[in-house]
Amino acid sequence: MSDRQRLRLGYGTNGLTDLRLDDALGLLADLGYDGVGLTLDHMHLDPLAPGLAARTARVARRLGALGLTATVETGARYVLDPRRKHGPSLLDADPRDRAARVRLLRTAVGVAADLGAHAVHCFSGVTPPGTDDATAWRRLTEALAPVLDATADAGVPLAIEPEPGHLLATLDDFHRLRAALGDPAPLGLTLDIGHCHCLEAAPPADCVRAAAPWLRHVQIEDMRRGVHEHLPFGEGEIDFPPVLDALAATGYQGLTVVELPRHAHAGPRLAAESAAFLRDAAAAAVKGAPAC
Repeated sequence: MSDRQRLRLGYGTNGLTDLRLDDALGLLADLGYDGVGLTLDHMHLDPLAPGLAARTARVARRLGALGLTATVETGARYVLDPRRKHGPSLLDADPRDRAARVRLLRTAVGVAADLGAHAVHCFSGVTPPGTDDATAWRRLTEALAPVLDATADAGVPLAIEPEPGHLLATLDDFHRLRAALGDPAPLGLTLDIGHCHCLEAAPPADCVRAAAPWLRHVQIEDMRRGVHEHLPFGEGEIDFPPVLDALAATGYQGLTVVELPRHAHAGPRLAAESAAFLRDAAAAAVKGAPAC
């Protein structure tokens, strides 16, 4: 099975917000994780505070010393606006608000390049009230253009995530964006396995296979059909061995990052339990895979 990739497991720092970043990284290394989904936020590598370059360099050294790799995530809830979750977005009516989100994403690209990260994650945002579909898509494509320029220059792909409730919510929406932008090379996909189970018509394993050519980042958690709630493994409905088998078969080489942002109060325990669960599921997938 030389063409099958080993699961490279990460854990999102948005599920470890009660820990200092150094402590969170040390925990993940001790648990045998391969890397980290690093959300730029006020408690973990604040992208707006002074001295970002020096702080990023320290994190890069820490990652190197621990043998961890990274993806950079930009889903912090209140990093730009302390009163509006995930605001401002790429879809806001005020061009100054859209520009603020673009600046954050371009900053994230620079951080990712300095960390040697696999990708920069982003999402479209929720369509503002009173905004028609055509206007929302126009704003999204126009806002992403300078971000994609930055990723092309830095050599780090942008991986946009279909998010329930957002303008770009499904794999079909991703392909609509890709076509509207002319299929730019730096634009890839963040595939959240729980979101696939929540919204997509196809099973998650089929979504993985369909998304393989554009896959740059993977998030994983349990979930129930039609309910956008990130759950610890075993508390939802997803059958994980087929999903991990599909990931291995695609040749995906990035991180598969556990995404439990609402469970930070139990972060250390869930990081340990998640690693054990996914390793068992990956072993079951290998055992059940056809011989090569």
